[in-house]
Amino acid sequence: MSRIVLASVLSLALTCALAAPSHGAPAAADLTPLFAAGTWLNGTATQATLRGKVVLVDVFTFDCINCKHVVPNLRRLQTDEPPSRFAIVGVHAPETEYERDRGNVLKNLAEQGITWPVRIDNDFAVWQAYGIQYWPTQLIFDRHGRLRQTIIGEGRDDEVNTEIQALLAER
Repeated sequence: MSRIVLASVLSLALTCALAAPSHGAPAAADLTPLFAAGTWLNGTATQATLRGKVVLVDVFTFDCINCKHVVPNLRRLQTDEPPSRFAIVGVHAPETEYERDRGNVLKNLAEQGITWPVRIDNDFAVWQAYGIQYWPTQLIFDRHGRLRQTIIGEGRDDEVNTEIQALLAER
């Protein structure tokens, strides 16, 4: 193979690699995507209401069984941790048309005992901003609003709780 052909092939391979979409690493590393214009249920989370708190952002869809399995731990955390130091914010990203309906979301939030603010993400803007790929995904932010841990799936309550306790203990 001539040097010119080899250089062209390597150049093309490098160009394709650089143009490939990045998967896995979130684009956002702070809470900013939550505060873009959007619909909120159960109140609104703002920069002011979350400032100085450890924040768990639960990205879910209400009809997902795996998502339902993390809710009891979230309710426990909401009860056990002081609201002056800790907050939960939900991001509802629907999987089906049925889950896009505001009335269905409200009904299911009440049935599951979800009382924390939930941002409706029907356009998947928050989902995309954080590079989410699966339900449920829990994003844990420190008191400075920096993303410190991403936990995907159910059955990881101990890991979630340990990370939250560690962040609450930080000065």
